[in-house]
Amino acid sequence: MTLLTLANPAAELLPQPALVIALAGQPNVGKSTIFNDLTGETQYVSNWPGKTSEQKIGFVHSHGSPIQLVDLPGTYSLSANSADERVARDYLIRQQPDVVALIVNATALERNLYLLAELLALPVKIVIGLNMLDSAAQQGITIEPHVLEAALGLPVVPMTASKAQGVTALLDAAIRLAQDPSACEPTRPEIRADHRSVLEQIQHLISDHVPAPYPPSWAALKLLEGDREVTELLQAHLGEQWEPVHAILVQHDDAALAIASGRYEWIGRMLRVAVTQPRAGQLTLTDRIDRAATHPIWGILILLGILGLLFFLTYALGTPLQTWLDVQLVQGGGAWAVAQLSTAPPWLTGLLVHGIIAGVGTVLTLLPILLIFFASLSFLEDVGYMARAAYVMDRFMHLMGLHGKSFLPIFLGFGCNVPAVMGTRMIESPKARLTTILITPLVPCTARLAVIATLAPIFFGKQALWVSWGLIALNLVLLTGLGIGLHEGLMGGEHKAFIMEMPLYQIPRLRTIARSLWLRLVDFMKMAGTIILVVSVALWALSTFPGGSIQTSYLGMIGQKLEPFGRVMGLEWPMLVALLASFVRKENTIPTLAVLYGAGAQGAGLAVVLGSRLTQPAALAFLAVQMLFIPCLATLATIRQETHSWRWTLFSLGLLLVISLTAGVIIYQMGTLLGL
Repeated sequence: MTLLTLANPAAELLPQPALVIALAGQPNVGKSTIFNDLTGETQYVSNWPGKTSEQKIGFVHSHGSPIQLVDLPGTYSLSANSADERVARDYLIRQQPDVVALIVNATALERNLYLLAELLALPVKIVIGLNMLDSAAQQGITIEPHVLEAALGLPVVPMTASKAQGVTALLDAAIRLAQDPSACEPTRPEIRADHRSVLEQIQHLISDHVPAPYPPSWAALKLLEGDREVTELLQAHLGEQWEPVHAILVQHDDAALAIASGRYEWIGRMLRVAVTQPRAGQLTLTDRIDRAATHPIWGILILLGILGLLFFLTYALGTPLQTWLDVQLVQGGGAWAVAQLSTAPPWLTGLLVHGIIAGVGTVLTLLPILLIFFASLSFLEDVGYMARAAYVMDRFMHLMGLHGKSFLPIFLGFGCNVPAVMGTRMIESPKARLTTILITPLVPCTARLAVIATLAPIFFGKQALWVSWGLIALNLVLLTGLGIGLHEGLMGGEHKAFIMEMPLYQIPRLRTIARSLWLRLVDFMKMAGTIILVVSVALWALSTFPGGSIQTSYLGMIGQKLEPFGRVMGLEWPMLVALLASFVRKENTIPTLAVLYGAGAQGAGLAVVLGSRLTQPAALAFLAVQMLFIPCLATLATIRQETHSWRWTLFSLGLLLVISLTAGVIIYQMGTLLGL
């Protein structure tokens, strides 16, 4: 699947649609499945005008004419309490699509019809996609689509999108509705009787002052609901005439309850005629599994077991494949390039072998780990377990102002920070997602731990195990502190209730998993071929020129210039260069130290040299900086990709640089002061 950004020149080549259909619905109703099935390869991604949220646009051809599908963000209501709700509402009002295809979950019809009740206050043509009928049948719920259609006055299409049933019928129904609007004569909910005259008064007062394209009847309803955005808009347009409107609103501050009561009374009528619920007390398979999966104690144990298995599969299977790729792609490719360029200038050979192949090739060796991890993650998502995992961990993540969905990316950072940062896509709140991205690099990955496992015994002998555990604890304490600091300071102390759909457990769908896996891997490959390629070449040049070796290179010169600062941590300039070299990959620390100190890589010579060059406070400071230092190139590129912002990427870089060096200075100075 090819994803293009609408800001690109290619966006000018988009076909002019004969019809625009917006897909709307609450989260986890199958909207994306329907969108993907209908649009296939013709999808485009951009930002909503003036927003940071992404929009997905796709095209499907019917009778030779392109039809544009817009996948609106999943939203529980149109009250504009969140960015997603605001985006969905603004699009429906301002862009006015020809038809809105509202996808509803047949297993939770009462809650889903509330969104329909809000949509019916807008002048839009609506077709209902009654999805997940198979899951409803599993729960003993019987729905008669034709009866529901008659009660609503709207076209209702029965669907099981996970099995591609009813998807084409939904599109056909939307096209018919666009061509014959008379098919949409809905039964609309009304405000409770004791407040109807109040609504009429408000509408009369504001009708001549409501700016286009907002409908006056809808604006009056939103004023009574206490919608802040609409209230501020009309207050500005009414001017002095706002006072009588405000007086009515103050007098009837319970009007929002009257509106909600009217909607639920309408929903109740719809359900009574078309839906048969299972008998009271009947437990479904989902209910029985959730007794353990969401239990405060057993749920934690189940989660740890599943994550342990995920970790084991990812690295037990992925690491050998990563090693094989390293031998074949990096080492083999490098040897082949050297042989082919035997008569070429040394700088050209170095550029290709040590710059492009070593840099990009090393990142590509992560593919097996990413493949296994994302396949496992997609499997757990499709089965329905990830919502339970987030629920179980929610109370712990609240310490940092986050919720349970942030736990999995943070946990997976112990393996590799790259999939951890990419895994934050499951977090809906932009602020919570950004906070998680910024703190994830503090999780010590296996590459950092490998460096610590090599160097700690050299510096601390039998105490190496305790030193290693202490360094890991330091990372986690700082991670928690940083999370709290970012939440309370930078992110404005946002506290959101954790509302998450608990989907039914279901058999995973291979097509869904494969599509999700493909999109994630394509994103990663694009990153490897752009940002990582450029930075790898730049770092090779800095470590090679002008003298041809790292000792005489610009990188070496930078290290020597920084040596005065290194002294406050008890470190010589080769130690600083080793830290800089770890930016490409964390394991570079060891061979860089071996080269600069003239010892065999990871051999006894290195142990003897390092053991005699650093005091214990300096050694501890170096290891702490190594654990807290800026993330590797691949992780930094992933942060840029996921935040779509160089500003936040550079902020992350600077923040971790300050944290790591400050920790190094404090540890060395305190250790020296205590005479360690």
